[in-house]
Amino acid sequence: MDNEIYEKIADIEHEIASLPHGSITKKMIKGREYFYHRISLNGKRVENYIRFEDLSALQEGILKRKALEKKLKKLRSAVPQTAIPVYKGLNFKTMVRSEKQLESQISSVRKYKKRESIRLLRDYIFGPTQDKVLILYGLRRTGKTTMIRQILTELPQEEFHKAAFIQITIGNTLSDLDADLRLLEKHGFKYVFIDEVTLMEDFIEGAALFSDIYAGSGLKIVLSGTDSLELAFAKEEQLYDRCILLHTTFIPYREFEGVLGLCGIDEYIRYGGTMSLSGINYNTDTPFSDVKHAEEYIDTAIAKNIQHSLKTYQYGGHFRLLLDLYERGELTNVINRVVENINHHFTKDVIERTFKPNDISVTAADLLQDREHPINIMKHMNLDDITSGIMKMLDILNKEDLRIDIEDDHMIQIKKYLTMLDLVMDIDLESLPEVIRKGKITMITQPGLRYAQAKAIVENMLLDADFQELSAKDRKQILDRLLSEIRGRMMKDILLLETQIAYPDKKVFKLQFPIGEFDMVVYDPKTLSCSLYEVKYSKEAVPEQYRHLADESKCAMTAHRYGDILGKYVIYRGKNITDGDIRYINVEEYLNSLGKEETIH
Repeated sequence: MDNEIYEKIADIEHEIASLPHGSITKKMIKGREYFYHRISLNGKRVENYIRFEDLSALQEGILKRKALEKKLKKLRSAVPQTAIPVYKGLNFKTMVRSEKQLESQISSVRKYKKRESIRLLRDYIFGPTQDKVLILYGLRRTGKTTMIRQILTELPQEEFHKAAFIQITIGNTLSDLDADLRLLEKHGFKYVFIDEVTLMEDFIEGAALFSDIYAGSGLKIVLSGTDSLELAFAKEEQLYDRCILLHTTFIPYREFEGVLGLCGIDEYIRYGGTMSLSGINYNTDTPFSDVKHAEEYIDTAIAKNIQHSLKTYQYGGHFRLLLDLYERGELTNVINRVVENINHHFTKDVIERTFKPNDISVTAADLLQDREHPINIMKHMNLDDITSGIMKMLDILNKEDLRIDIEDDHMIQIKKYLTMLDLVMDIDLESLPEVIRKGKITMITQPGLRYAQAKAIVENMLLDADFQELSAKDRKQILDRLLSEIRGRMMKDILLLETQIAYPDKKVFKLQFPIGEFDMVVYDPKTLSCSLYEVKYSKEAVPEQYRHLADESKCAMTAHRYGDILGKYVIYRGKNITDGDIRYINVEEYLNSLGKEETIH
C-alpha cells in the first residue's frame, strides 16, 4: 500500500512541477483593468503583465496547482516520514530509504517478470566500476521505477546493506542531494538509485556532479525521472560521454506478452505502450482503457514532459517555439492531430487542414465497395456532429480556432522531441520503377495511444441519432468494420516498426508500385537479398491476399533493385501454412521470434 501512495505522490509532484505558481493580481489604470502574474524569483517579488486571452488558462493552472498541493499534503500525511537513518546521528535532507524500509518497498515486485532491457542495468550494477552513471528514462508507466526495485531484489544480502534509494521531491535541490550522497559515501554505501531526479530545478546544470565526483570514486549511481527529455538534455550537455542510457518507452509485443502475461495482437493494439495493464504478471490500471485516460496521458506524460523540460533547460530559451505553443494551450492539440493522422504525415498541413476523422472516411470507402453487402454509411450519420464530438473528446482544434499560427519549425521541433521520447519513429517508403521517389512515414510506437483515439470515433457514432436509425445488424457491421480497418492498418505499422528495430543492420521499408504495394520489404545489403511481405488482418488464407507477391513484373523489378528474393510471406492472424511458394506466418509467432536466428527473412 505504501508503494502505491509513494507512486501517487510522485505523479502529483511531477504534475505540480509543470503548473504555474504564484498568484494573479488586478490593477486599475486609467479606468481599465490590467492583470499581473505575481511570483517570487530569487527571493524577490516579480509581477508580469498577463494578456487577456491568456488570463483564463493561467487562472486555471494556478487553481489546479493549489488543489494538487492540498491533495499532496494529505497523501504525505498518510505515510511514515523519511526513514530513521541507518546510522544514528545522520540527518538526510532528501527522502532516503535503505535496509528494512527499502526491503519493504521492493517486496511487491519480486513476483513480477522482468523486461529484457534490465540486462543493461544488471551489467552496470554487477559489472566493473566505471566513472559513468546509468540513466533510466522513458515515458510514465513504462517500468522505470519497477526496474530499479527489481534489480535491488537481485543484490546479495551483504550488498543490499550498501544500497540506498533516494526519492526526490519538490523543493529538493542539488545541494541537498550532494550532502546526502556525501553521507552515504562516507558510510560505505555502494549503490545509489535516485528516482524523480528531474524534479530538482537545478538538475541539468549540475548533473556532471554524479559522474565526476561520485561515480568517479566508485559509487554505482542510477538516475531515473518522469521527465525523459530533461534526462536526455543532461546526457547531451553535462553527462555527454559519462553516462549509459537505458530507454523504456518502446515496449515490443514480445515483452507485452512475456512480461504482462497477455497474448494476442488485438490486446497489444488496444493497450500496448505501457507496463500498467492489469495482467497476470504485472501491474494494474492502464492509461489506454478509454479516450479520457489516453487524453490525460498525452497531456501529462507527453505534452507536460516537453513543457517542464523546456522550462528548466537553458532557462526556457532552447526550442522557445514549443514553450509558446504549450503556454497557449496548443501543444496537446498538435500532438493529438499527429497521432490521429493515419497517413503518417508529420507536417503543419496535418494541423491546419479542417479536421475530418480519417478512420471514418477510409472505412466508408471500403464499405461502399463491399462485394457482399455494400452500404453508404455517410447517408446514415450526421458527420458534422460526430466530428464535433471527436474534436471535443480529443482537444482537437481547426486552424481558425488556433491562438497561435503553426509553423514548419513547430513541427520539426515537436517531431525531434517525440523522437527523443521514443514515441515516434520513421519508416522508409520506396517506389519502383521510380527509384528516386522516396519518402518517410512516421509511426507512433505506443499502439494503445492511437487505438484509444479510434474508440472515440465509435463512441461518437453510437451517440449519433441518424446512426441509431440503422438496424442493430447494420450498426454492428459498420462498427466492426471500422475497428477492423483500424487494427489492420495498425498491425502493419507494428510489424514494420518492430522488424526495423530488431534488425538495425537491414533495411526495412514499404515498397510502392504504380498500382499496388508490398507492405514490407526486408533488404540485406550485405548479401544483396530481400524478403517480401504482405500483412493482412485476417484469420483466413485466400489467394487474393498475395496477388501482388504473385505478380511477376513486381517481383522482377524488386529483384533487380534489391537482389535475390529469399521468400514471399503473408503475415496474418491464422495458422502457419504454405500455398505454393507463399508462406503464411502467424503474426504473434513472427513478433515473438524477432531478433532470434530462426526469424524468417
